[in-house]
Amino acid sequence: MLREIPETKRKALKINLDETIYGTFAEIGAGQEVARNFFTAGAASGTIAKTMSAYDMVFSNSIYGEEKSGRYVSKSRLNKMLEHEYELLSERLIGEKYQGRKFFAFANTVTTLNFSKTNDPHGWIGIRFQASPGGEPNDIVLHVRLLDSDSSLQQNVLGVIGVNLVYAAYFHSNDIQVMIESLVDNLSVGSVEIDLINLRGPVFKEANDRLVNLYLIAKGFSSAAIFDRNANACQSKDILYKKDVMILRTKYKQKSIPNFDLFNRAVEQFKRSQKVDDRNLIVMIEVLMSNTLGQERDQQLSAEDLEEFARRAEELCATGNNVIVSNFTRNHKLALYLSRANPKHVGISTNIANLKRIFNSGSYGDNYTDELLAYISDIFSRNVKLYAYPYLDKNTNEIITTQNMPVSEEARPLFEFLIKNNYITDIESYDEKDVKTV
Repeated sequence: MLREIPETKRKALKINLDETIYGTFAEIGAGQEVARNFFTAGAASGTIAKTMSAYDMVFSNSIYGEEKSGRYVSKSRLNKMLEHEYELLSERLIGEKYQGRKFFAFANTVTTLNFSKTNDPHGWIGIRFQASPGGEPNDIVLHVRLLDSDSSLQQNVLGVIGVNLVYAAYFHSNDIQVMIESLVDNLSVGSVEIDLINLRGPVFKEANDRLVNLYLIAKGFSSAAIFDRNANACQSKDILYKKDVMILRTKYKQKSIPNFDLFNRAVEQFKRSQKVDDRNLIVMIEVLMSNTLGQERDQQLSAEDLEEFARRAEELCATGNNVIVSNFTRNHKLALYLSRANPKHVGISTNIANLKRIFNSGSYGDNYTDELLAYISDIFSRNVKLYAYPYLDKNTNEIITTQNMPVSEEARPLFEFLIKNNYITDIESYDEKDVKTV
């Protein structure tokens, strides 16, 4: 049964007319776009206790404290805003007039597109809310990327998401899938990416953050989810910024066991060749959803699939590795995603069989050379190196490396350039017993 989707103004008005919902809006970085929607809907005095926007850094620091990282569009800043504003509600709004009210504090810290269009527009959005009068607070925290090419359009998107978030907190928190889906109500496809959700509080005591963030990928709201060694969902920049990152690519339900022996050799080779300090090294295992979702994304993951992905992520995190679950079918898509987090160096451990397909014109259509150049540009212009592990050809019983890998004639000069300049490197000193048959 299709869900009815109210217009943004109707959502804001429904909240305004609910005498039990009352709280604060604190917005930094893109105007008071969320509060504006509630004001223009009418009857805002029934909902809004206060709105504010501490744009000046001195004012912001005096209210919420300084950020040691120097990053003000951050989860840390958002959490400080939510904590501060919610505490003020509890301290100041007391007495008979406020009995029966369900308090909330909404906050966002956002950067939209700058004048020269050189930045990465993104932001943190969150709400701390009571599900019942006097109840314990609950948190919904999102990280979003604003994808429109105009700052005014991005501001409008932010305003709509904010209304959707407040509405979802009070009317959809009992159904997490609907709550997530409703966050993009009344928004155009391709205007926003939601790449992280954290849920906390008694309303969400049965929620699994891993499942929630995997659902973002399944619904096409995001292309990847990252989990740290404790299996907590993280935003990519928080874990990868200025780090040396080494990744092993694996597929969900792949027939063979990931070749960890060769991967460990690739990690050591990456450390030597890039002069990586162990303290700055982030090792990640990627699990691809793409072979389950399907190329056209019209195949939906079942609840059982999502739960299996969540279990797989938790198992891999338990090995002491960080995990990324993605729908990146090719290495260059992964490289583009990682580049947004500004890592120092990136190494991708890949099977020679994958390279064989890339440098084989028979795997493509008439636009092979154009696609190959786009692939090479996307991946190697971002300080990425491929560490290729060999495979045993089941037909010839020969171990295939970059030295004897079949390459189409039109691609050979480019392939040889990449080999000569160490963009693609064979894994060295491997044991033949570790080589898998393909």
